[in-house]
Amino acid sequence: MSSSIQSSAALEAPRPPSALAEALRQAMRSPRVVIGGAIVVAMVICAVFAPQIAPNDPANQDLLNMLLPPMWEEGGSADYPFGTDSLGRCILSQMIYGARVALFVGFVAAIGATLLGTTLALLAGYFGGWIDRAISHLVDLWMSLPPVVLSVTLMVGFGTGVGNVILSIVLVDWTRFCRVVRSEVMVVARKDFVAAAKLLGFGNIRIILREILPSVTPLIITLFTLQVGIGIIVEAILSFVGLSVPADVPAWGQMIAQARNYMYQAPWGIILPIIAMFVTVLGFNLLGEGLRVALDPRLRKRNI
Repeated sequence: MSSSIQSSAALEAPRPPSALAEALRQAMRSPRVVIGGAIVVAMVICAVFAPQIAPNDPANQDLLNMLLPPMWEEGGSADYPFGTDSLGRCILSQMIYGARVALFVGFVAAIGATLLGTTLALLAGYFGGWIDRAISHLVDLWMSLPPVVLSVTLMVGFGTGVGNVILSIVLVDWTRFCRVVRSEVMVVARKDFVAAAKLLGFGNIRIILREILPSVTPLIITLFTLQVGIGIIVEAILSFVGLSVPADVPAWGQMIAQARNYMYQAPWGIILPIIAMFVTVLGFNLLGEGLRVALDPRLRKRNI
């Protein structure tokens, strides 16, 4: 009778939380994750719901209110909270719509660079030999070229457009994923659980996907979030020189380029888009670093 009671009590006892649930719980306790996540969520909301959030149409020109200061300064207007540019367009509305281009390019380019770089890193770090040497030589050759110069060169060859901006970022930044993830894969490939999987007769693809990839996922997450920020900055540089979106599409780099001729008369036209870029990139960096600490057991133990 007592044994049956004990067995039923054991069945009713709550199960311990999984490793993923514990990691997410730790992540929510991290100030970096909370602050970075809040910034990222706010930017995503602005990008998705730009037509509902923006106070004005970013393309509308009010020639009677050109170079209007922000509403908190003398001469400002509540109709244009962040002021207007040289054509009388609302700066706040342009910034909100510009978040669409920045986040779209950042996310899509980061996904492409992650897939390409991580795939080559897994192959090089796991198989080694001539595969590792060939991929490593390709990475060294590609990284010897200045990234900004390479991006501009690719854009000149491909032509302008958001799609070509994304392609150029992927072709330039996949090497960062490949080099860093490859080193981690080489360490994980020497672990006992990988050797045990080989002894059990598991195939190479299964070992890579089931054993090695989960171990390097925290590092990939960190690199991904950093890459989103890099993609946002590169898009701003390319739109600044006119190689990204058309002139009638709001973008942060394009706003800075148009406002530089009036930087002494209306400095808010340059300062505000720069602040938007800085805050967005900071949010992704904080989120990535916080998730890495929360998802990596080794780093989590150091912070206990």
